[in-house]
Amino acid sequence: MAVAMLFPAIFDLRDGTPDWLIFIRSSLFTAVVSSLVFLSTQNSQVRFSPRLGFMLTVSLWVTAALLGSIPFYFSHLPISFATALFESTSGITATGSTALTGLDQMPRGILIWRSLLCWIGGIGFIGLALLLLPSLRIGGVQLFHMESSDKSEKILPRVNQLAIGIIIAYCGLTILCILAFFAAGMGMFDAINHGLTTISTAGYSTHDSSFGFFEGNNAILIVAMVFMTLGSLPFILYIKAVIPQQMPNLLDPQIKLFLALIAIFTFGLAVLLRISSDMPFGTALLTAGFHFISVITTTGFATEDYTLWGPAAVGVFFLASFVGGCAGSTSGGMKINRIIILWRTTQASLTRLVMPHAIVKARYGTSEITPDIAQSALLYLFLYFASLVLGTMALAIFGLDFVSAFTGALTALSNVGPGLGETIGPAGNFSTINDNALWVLSYLMLAGRLELITVVILFTRAFWVR
Repeated sequence: MAVAMLFPAIFDLRDGTPDWLIFIRSSLFTAVVSSLVFLSTQNSQVRFSPRLGFMLTVSLWVTAALLGSIPFYFSHLPISFATALFESTSGITATGSTALTGLDQMPRGILIWRSLLCWIGGIGFIGLALLLLPSLRIGGVQLFHMESSDKSEKILPRVNQLAIGIIIAYCGLTILCILAFFAAGMGMFDAINHGLTTISTAGYSTHDSSFGFFEGNNAILIVAMVFMTLGSLPFILYIKAVIPQQMPNLLDPQIKLFLALIAIFTFGLAVLLRISSDMPFGTALLTAGFHFISVITTTGFATEDYTLWGPAAVGVFFLASFVGGCAGSTSGGMKINRIIILWRTTQASLTRLVMPHAIVKARYGTSEITPDIAQSALLYLFLYFASLVLGTMALAIFGLDFVSAFTGALTALSNVGPGLGETIGPAGNFSTINDNALWVLSYLMLAGRLELITVVILFTRAFWVR
């Protein structure tokens, strides 16, 4: 992050914006903090344990969010620390909710810093954890599993090989996305920013109107649809694609279901738009596909206010906010693999009720769903809805109307970006939300990005008592 802060400084220095000095100072401060931590722990004999893993994971993300907020708070922007932390947390968790307005006139340093936070908070953190932690005798794979719901098999013999593969895939897709946006008609600065936030499925834009700024350029929308989808697939998939032995296992059940949902609901929304607005079907298909993919991948880009498409469309987008992308990707939400596990477990349980003496095994693809896996999915489901209810109550107490409170908590937990309603919907933002509500939303975004269990377990007595 200290190195990343130098890039906004270069943009501001070139543009003659005084905030370049803020980024330099923030970079130096971050480097000093990092160096002190390194020096104080380099001779430590660390024994990995679940308690250490949970604490280390949460500490990493909280520290990153705090350090990321420093340039926002000390810049020329007239914002509170709660707003600065919210913007940083939204970026580092790849949520994409913003409390800033006037993006079209904002200095390029702030804009590129927002995008870099999103990119760092995507697979970058996971890849670096896998790459660096084994050298510290800390279980990189274990930490990866604590941060993500991906329980993929170890397809390469060494952890650092897996990390390098993920980082190469992440960087390669980012470069391809930037070049594709540029070729489709974006300016290079816009292409860089949107490339960083598309692959990370974050949704930060350099314009207040998001992709509505590029209205009429269908090529840009198509590029965004393709790379939002690619960012929501397991990054293990791209490593498997170049290993001949793994080719037969390329598409697991979650990928098939994810792509099927996109195809079915895009077609349904396109028909709805065609009937309700007399829009040409090709245009309706593109518009529906862009917005549905944006929501189900938890990216959050928009060209218009899709809540005006009617109650049926609002219902579809509402449900898509829960679902999310695949495990092991940059997207948020409940994740497709959990939905499959819960469905298969429910099927097996109902079958046992009808045929008590039958031997029924729930399966995920060719693998058996063990009781531990089913229990973990059920625990996540309970914590998800409990957090949603408590988050809604807290936001309502701090002055938000019910629709804004409920969808605000939902979009934060699922890391989607926009909620529903006039205030925080696709046509609005979080700039009018008070500081107390922003603190709640920042916590929910962090908890959602770390998939709840990792954060909630720190509030249990068992974690602190040996």
